[in-house]
Amino acid sequence: MSDTLTTSKNRRIAYHKTEGSGPGVVFLGGFKSDMEGTKAVHLEDWAKEHGRAFLRFDYSGHGESSEAFTDGCIGDWADDAVETILTLTEGPQILVGSSMGGWISLLVAKRHPEKLAGLVGIAAAPDFTEDGYWAGFSDAQKAEVMETGQIAMPSDYGEPYILTRRLFEDGRNQLVLRDPFPIHVPVRLMQGTEDDAVERSVALALLDHLDGADIQLTFVKHVDHRFSDEACLAMIVGAVEEVSALA
Repeated sequence: MSDTLTTSKNRRIAYHKTEGSGPGVVFLGGFKSDMEGTKAVHLEDWAKEHGRAFLRFDYSGHGESSEAFTDGCIGDWADDAVETILTLTEGPQILVGSSMGGWISLLVAKRHPEKLAGLVGIAAAPDFTEDGYWAGFSDAQKAEVMETGQIAMPSDYGEPYILTRRLFEDGRNQLVLRDPFPIHVPVRLMQGTEDDAVERSVALALLDHLDGADIQLTFVKHVDHRFSDEACLAMIVGAVEEVSALA
């Protein structure tokens, strides 16, 4: 049974918190994903086994949290993450961001660098609303978004994604690859070569853009966007342990 945090914007955020030593680890999930995914639960199991503080949660419009998915946007979900982390964790945290969670973790880091002990990105997808979807749309698709307020896009993960005009317009206010991004904690990025949702160029762009002393990117051959087989899960845990030792 999840616990619930009511935010200052009256959104109810469902979460699971594991008490333990620091630095704490926070898992930030992907677009239309939830906190019950393989990676989040595996990290929680690792945290419990090692007595580490851990937090996983659902953004509003995701999983068990309140609100409709189509009413949300990157800024809303970043607000959810910031408030949840500030309220439920103590001290600097290692943020583990999967796909969109990689973007959200960067927004958290930018707003509250004092809460950051390290960053682990799994197929991180910064700026994907603009550089992924919008950049790939035809003029007709862009017109559909602007005129009807939304567009349905096929998904490999079930029903089509409904992408809203608000998602794109807000996304332009949340971009992280346009301005300098200094970061003063260890960063570990992982990317599968067979990822058809996030191209390799995105991982390389993020590596080049972040300005820090200890930033590493690992490509894993024959691995797709899920990045959740046993070998990948072990890599994620290894990255968290490495960053923890440096924190």
